[in-house]
Amino acid sequence: MIDGELLGAHRQELRRGTVVLACLMALRAPGYGYALIKTLDAAGIPSDANTIYPLLRRLEERNLLESAWNTEEARPRKFYRTSPAGEALAKQLLSDMTELTASLQALNEGDPR
Repeated sequence: MIDGELLGAHRQELRRGTVVLACLMALRAPGYGYALIKTLDAAGIPSDANTIYPLLRRLEERNLLESAWNTEEARPRKFYRTSPAGEALAKQLLSDMTELTASLQALNEGDPR
């Protein structure tokens, strides 16, 4: 039987590698941080504020996300949306992920290609 703590640590590593792609895909429609956390959780990619908010800032600094403040509500919120550069990156990363998944499946089936 696999130790739960060991499995959890390795699952976290797998998810850490996909959270950028997941954010870029989820933010094709404008969204704010807390809603993004809920969207990712619902999609089976749990994350927390300590991961998502710094990531949003990094992606924005790299011009992979665009942002705008919505001050029309009682509480101002910064909305993010995937930029054209972010969309191009997401497309390439998704292609890479598809290839990686196929390679892992082949290894699992005993086909080293």
